[in-house]
Amino acid sequence: MVLPVDPKLYLVFCGVMAVMAVTPGPANLFSIATGMERGRRAVLLAVVGMNVATLVWFGAAALGLGALVTAFPEVFRWVAIAGAVYVAWLGVSAIRAVLAPPPPQVEDSPVVQTRRPAFIDGFLVQIANPKAVLFFTAVLPPFLDVNRPAAPQLALFAAAVILMDVVTMTTYGLGGAALARRMDEPRFRRVFGVFVGLLLLTAAVLIVSRL
Repeated sequence: MVLPVDPKLYLVFCGVMAVMAVTPGPANLFSIATGMERGRRAVLLAVVGMNVATLVWFGAAALGLGALVTAFPEVFRWVAIAGAVYVAWLGVSAIRAVLAPPPPQVEDSPVVQTRRPAFIDGFLVQIANPKAVLFFTAVLPPFLDVNRPAAPQLALFAAAVILMDVVTMTTYGLGGAALARRMDEPRFRRVFGVFVGLLLLTAAVLIVSRL
């Protein structure tokens, strides 16, 4: 029986993905910031959103992402820039929220939350992540065997990527959420909110630096 992928090659791919998954990047920093600012439930929703975006990228890979990037490099560059601007806006909003005078009867609430669903935020961050473009145009192609059907290979590679990303993103995010338990202290809340904002701004810088 011919397997969809070479087992040895698949193990090498999983090893590469494990390193990439645990390396702090825009997605992992966004997970930490989401956990710190919005809690565990938002982390889980954001992780789902980011991995739905990953599935979109896999679909694009199946349609020939490398050829599209080569033909329209500026389009992908501007998508990434738009994503960086959006993440930076989230960071600035987080800082402004904790530095502004608190409105009446909300002194005990955590950092002011953005109204946009965490799922949407996660999706937008990952869909504009240049690390994803780099992965699908440079890392993934060498592992694809042109002599085997593409769909089963992509399905197995997608399963490995999403599993590792879910574990690492959730771990980073829940770690950030654990710190939020001290949010009832006003001084800590202010410092905390500024740190969240700076974390998001760092993620935005990382996105731009990968262009």
